[in-house]
Amino acid sequence: MKSVTKKQRAVIEDLFAGEAGEQQVLERHKVDRRLYDKWLGDERFAEEFERRLQSARRQGELIIARYASFAAAKLVQLTESENQETARKACLDIINYLKPNAEQSPTEQPEAEESSKLPPELASRLLAVLAASDSSENDQ
Repeated sequence: MKSVTKKQRAVIEDLFAGEAGEQQVLERHKVDRRLYDKWLGDERFAEEFERRLQSARRQGELIIARYASFAAAKLVQLTESENQETARKACLDIINYLKPNAEQSPTEQPEAEESSKLPPELASRLLAVLAASDSSENDQ
């Protein structure tokens, strides 16, 4: 199968360079919206676009993965905040982070559940902060 044209490749490169929006890129390359829509329906262009999109997602996930341990440590620190709302939100973020991903297949979930168990000290601290937050809201 043939690859995308030089012009199509230039448009894709420019779209993923992050310097301009889609319409600006099309204008820069003198590509009419209808032609671009036609390209999106072209199997070769769509495959190249999807390949670049997946690559960009992987790069983003890698950046997030690099900082995940720092973010987790910071969230745990925030559970001890004197500001109850900050502590409550940190607790909820930790709980949501530990939920199995809905996109996982059923065979992957038990393993994810096993790895997401909270240490007893952290679980107890999370519950205490949430309970204190709930009782302070009821007092108001």
